[in-house]
Amino acid sequence: MVAAAEAGDRGQVPGSRPLKFAVADALERLECEVTGCRRCPRLVAWREEVARVRRRAFIDQEYWGRPVPGFGDPAARILVLGLAPAAHGGNRTGRIFTGDRSGDWLFAALWRAGIANQPTSVARDDGLALTDCWITAAVRCAPPANKPLPDERDNCADWLAAEFALLPNVCTIVCLGSFAWDAGCRLLDAPRPRPKFGHGAEAAVGPVTLLGSYHVSQQNTFTGRLTEPMLDAVFVRALELAGT
Repeated sequence: MVAAAEAGDRGQVPGSRPLKFAVADALERLECEVTGCRRCPRLVAWREEVARVRRRAFIDQEYWGRPVPGFGDPAARILVLGLAPAAHGGNRTGRIFTGDRSGDWLFAALWRAGIANQPTSVARDDGLALTDCWITAAVRCAPPANKPLPDERDNCADWLAAEFALLPNVCTIVCLGSFAWDAGCRLLDAPRPRPKFGHGAEAAVGPVTLLGSYHVSQQNTFTGRLTEPMLDAVFVRALELAGT
């Protein structure tokens, strides 16, 4: 696994372009390790079956069918943490939240906040660029019924920790849903009793603040549990916490 020390100490903003490039290189090496992971037999079998069978709407597309790495700005102060790739979203496109309805909501909100250069993302090569933001997931493979098992969550925790260590400027983690909130608490080793998740909830753990949001799932967005103004308010707050 890529050594965290390559990126420098947390809280030290990279002061030179060479250091930023070093962080990007380390993240690329970590991506190579993540995308080759086969630790969880159930997830490996499911992601590959989905990629082989495919959904009718995407029958002519070649699915990614591997673990999905994080992506974004290596100098990011904001980290957006989701649950896992969608079976026909990230598992198809190879980029978390890209190509599904949840991503439509998320990227539109990031664009309105000035964090993304475009409001949609449909493919890895569609020109999307993020500023001061990195997007990742607690679990890197699409799980059956979108429900990872505890041991699968724990297997992926090492990848999240390695990625976080290579993002030394992150001071705000936007947790999309309670699963991501729990993963964020574990990542930061938040003291017990763990802070309670809720939309707009905040919890400072050392120099990093967890910021909760309802997940951008269709179950939440179609029912009105999560609205665009609610999601926009989360990212306005994230920018405030990041000092942007």
